[in-house]
Amino acid sequence: MRRRTTLPAAVAVLALATGCGAADMTKQASPFANAGGTKSVTLSVQSWVGAQSNVAVAQYILEHKLGYRVDTVQVDEVPAWDALSQGRVDALLEDWGHPDQEKRYVTDKKTITPGGDLGVTGHIGWFVPTYLAKEHPDITDWRNLDKYASLFRTAESGGKGQLMDGSPSYVTNDKALVKNLKLDYQVVFAGSEAAQITQMKQFAKEKKPFLTYWYSPQWLFEKVPMTEVKLPPYKEGCDADPAKVACSYPHTPLQKYLNTDFAKTGGKAAAFLKRFRWTTEDQNEVSLMIADRKMDPQDAAKKWVDGHPDVWKKWLS
Repeated sequence: MRRRTTLPAAVAVLALATGCGAADMTKQASPFANAGGTKSVTLSVQSWVGAQSNVAVAQYILEHKLGYRVDTVQVDEVPAWDALSQGRVDALLEDWGHPDQEKRYVTDKKTITPGGDLGVTGHIGWFVPTYLAKEHPDITDWRNLDKYASLFRTAESGGKGQLMDGSPSYVTNDKALVKNLKLDYQVVFAGSEAAQITQMKQFAKEKKPFLTYWYSPQWLFEKVPMTEVKLPPYKEGCDADPAKVACSYPHTPLQKYLNTDFAKTGGKAAAFLKRFRWTTEDQNEVSLMIADRKMDPQDAAKKWVDGHPDVWKKWLS
């Protein structure tokens, strides 16, 4: 999930939608983070385009409406918590749920403070293209997947059906699900969100079958309609032991988190980031401009900001 843009008034270069796995940059402290008297903010950027859309819009408003200097650092999901706790970044705008990290840093150490709901609900699942679901309606029940395993074989899947995943850095239950549900499938990593999107687009162009790990919100659904495969229902605690997971992924209200010191002393920037809350449709609108129309993220952010003053002005009051 990852494209490059030069950030105005920022030192770090933000990798946006290039698709390669994000490097652990937690040891690369921002030159602006915790700089006494400096009106600046450092934002953690997750590697998928939806999270990059949050940062692009937040950065644009912080710089152009509130007069801050913004730095960004791309960090993988779990290392982002370490960076936030240590003050290397000030805010993380999209977390999909890391209870262990939350307990460690929010509850126990109190070095991270909840920043409130992003306003977007995330959901991970297994999907097939809708054209395939129409041709084989029963394929959307996991109990029938083995019947169709031969449709999904690839050179990389070792004679089994391929379940396509994105970056190995993403936290998924897919290997455990395949094992525990006794499915004749092999998890194959595309390497990144961008590489995964490229493959799905190509499959869709040729109307070929594919089974993939995917998530919403995500702009690609507008270009490649997909239908979710129903896994065993999610119940609270069914994914507590990663090795024994045999249920679907939950629907997760996505959360923001702030470094505790920044939450207390970050002034208008911290208050703005706490109030930053938008819809799935808002995020997808910006994501589509960045990832599909190849717009510079700040240009996409400006276009969204210009068109939605009724939304973002509430974040400033």
